[in-house]
Amino acid sequence: MRSLKGSTPDVNHFLDPPSRAHVRDWFDTPLGRSVQAVEAHCLRTVLPSLYGTVALQLGHLGKLDLLDACVVPTRVVVEPENALYQNNCVTEQHLTGARRLCVRATADELPFDERSVDVVLLPHTLDFSDDPHPVLREVSRVLRPEGYAVILGFNPMSLWGLRRLVTRRPRAAPWCGHFFRLARVKDWLGLLDFECTRGNMLYYRPPLKREPIMERLHFLEHTGDRWWPMMAGVYLIVAKKRVFGMTTLPVEWKALKTVGLGAAAKPAVFGKVSRGLSRRVRRHV
Repeated sequence: MRSLKGSTPDVNHFLDPPSRAHVRDWFDTPLGRSVQAVEAHCLRTVLPSLYGTVALQLGHLGKLDLLDACVVPTRVVVEPENALYQNNCVTEQHLTGARRLCVRATADELPFDERSVDVVLLPHTLDFSDDPHPVLREVSRVLRPEGYAVILGFNPMSLWGLRRLVTRRPRAAPWCGHFFRLARVKDWLGLLDFECTRGNMLYYRPPLKREPIMERLHFLEHTGDRWWPMMAGVYLIVAKKRVFGMTTLPVEWKALKTVGLGAAAKPAVFGKVSRGLSRRVRRHV
């Protein structure tokens, strides 16, 4: 098992700088909006149970607000291109009263102190990052003990992963992503002392562009959970950061009893001696 500290990822290719704009454009297509709508619906059942003071979202893809159901009062969105999301932040702040901040930074170099964030949302951040290991290390660094990391990713063991394999290079979005296996992501989280507390499989429909066909296949969302749960196109992981401490136990020191040289030894048995026995003893003496 490889450690994430100072290691390099085993990936076949890296994303070019313009690819992030292509991924953002794909989430504005009918198929991308359909996927994000299912993800947002699942997050509305997950985020209300995660409490804290500061929530962080690494990257903004699509037009939906994935943190709309979050109960955390302060929400921060980290995006390399801050101007694309600034208008949405100001509008949401006036409507809901929640404090929303937009920070221009990268996911592998977060401008936050250690143990200063309670919830971190990664919407396909690992799929479209050059190196997922520094991203997870930064998440572990900024999260407080007992904080939560919510990860969304494409499942390679599905029809979506099959579509990615048959797509010729250079691949367009979203097939240019890494599509890490669920077990592999859980292994990385375990190395950073995260405990997976919840998981969901989402979107069982195949990646088709025609909206009428996708609407007819909506019944697969209900039957997929029952008949082929691991063949979904997207997975969601909720991981809790564990910090194992050490509790010192008080030591009770016991004083040892010492025997002095001048003290006289006491007899082990006390009793009376009969008169006849005492006379025999005096004769022999």
